[in-house]
Amino acid sequence: MKILVAVKRVVDYNVKVRVKSDGSGVDISDVKMSMNPFDEIAVEEAVRLREAGIATEVLVVSCGVAQCQETLRTAMAIGADRAILIESADELQPLAVAKILKALVDREQPSLVILGKQAIDDDSNQTGQMLAALAGLPQATFASKVVVADGKATVSREVDGGAETLSLKLPAVVTTDLRLNEPRYVTLPNIMKAKKKPLGRLKPADLGVDVTPRLKTLKVVEPRNRSAGVIVPDVKALIEKLKNEAKVL
Repeated sequence: MKILVAVKRVVDYNVKVRVKSDGSGVDISDVKMSMNPFDEIAVEEAVRLREAGIATEVLVVSCGVAQCQETLRTAMAIGADRAILIESADELQPLAVAKILKALVDREQPSLVILGKQAIDDDSNQTGQMLAALAGLPQATFASKVVVADGKATVSREVDGGAETLSLKLPAVVTTDLRLNEPRYVTLPNIMKAKKKPLGRLKPADLGVDVTPRLKTLKVVEPRNRSAGVIVPDVKALIEKLKNEAKVL
């Protein structure tokens, strides 16, 4: 059983991002980049399934600039077996990434595709769902537990009303939530081993995918600074301020 995992290179979650002076986007020059945290959880889950003898191979895929190789090497240090970089300098929006992954699913024929539920840079939460629709595969989003057995994946997920359990016939698409697992610490020996693992490189055109952006960002602005809090002397004053000054968001 082969598992395909998609990973994205994003600004590290500890970094405070800055907007470019012209408002065209976020300034990522000289900024620490890391693997998207939700994707790290996806890699960890795939590796655990392989270590349990359920999967035989874990393939990681990333789409973007050449530096995404670093993210793929990190995924292989966690335990993935090989990687593919779909190299493109163009802005890759969720639909374009979903089309690329669909082409790779057709080529690699994985039994399970695991993605992070969203990326922390754009918070789109679209790629997994779009991939499932394009590939005609069953899907389970926001997984907090995944059990694979007898050609099926049983996925537990949290919903507004409580908990929900889905049974999916493989092949299927699963997106991960934070509660699914705790990714392991990457050790130096595994980092060295990852350098010897195979990493293929393709272009979107090699897969017959058009990645032309369909959406245009007009302007990016920073949120307004929050005003300082106010200390009130008693409950009566608090109620008055809530009634007369508090703004409904």
